[in-house]
Amino acid sequence: MTVLDAINIVDLVRPAQRAPAKNRILETVNVLFYEDGIRNVGVDRIISASSVTKATFYKHYRAKDNLIVEYITHRHAHERAAMEALIAAAPSPERALRDFIASVIAEIDSPGFRGCPFINAAAEFPQADHPVRKIVTAHREWHIDTLAELLRGMGHPVPGDAADELLLTKDGAFAGGYAGDSIAASAALHRIANRVLAESKSA
Repeated sequence: MTVLDAINIVDLVRPAQRAPAKNRILETVNVLFYEDGIRNVGVDRIISASSVTKATFYKHYRAKDNLIVEYITHRHAHERAAMEALIAAAPSPERALRDFIASVIAEIDSPGFRGCPFINAAAEFPQADHPVRKIVTAHREWHIDTLAELLRGMGHPVPGDAADELLLTKDGAFAGGYAGDSIAASAALHRIANRVLAESKSA
């Protein structure tokens, strides 16, 4: 059982089944935590931006830490669902991988881009045994496994190594796209991805 299996994952409950106030709180921190940093956003600001009372907030979340865990879990569930939909819509593993790279580049170019939310969260919680770090680790393991399975479907000779390379290249593109030249970061990601995929065809 992974860390994510052991946690009460918010996205296993459809948004319509959650209390409207709880939805608003989660939607609010999904923006604020990403834009301004988890530790920089206090409970009073969350309550005000969510248009809920303090009593309502603490009814759903005993402490900010509970909300932080739910936020990063929600991020994982959302990204996983998007990836599964992308794979299901693609006619081949190669098409799925190319669509994935295109989606990463589109995210880098999107308004309000602040880099990778998982790496950002990990940087704010340096303790390896913190629940947030465990969720981030589980997310990255899922990501590598998913990429490796697609590369295996393409016949790549070393799908695990290639998946590591793609994920690390995505990390670099996210960092470079936010802190530096987004066009150069996207171009570098595209070049490396093309090389990795070409290795499958030459195997």
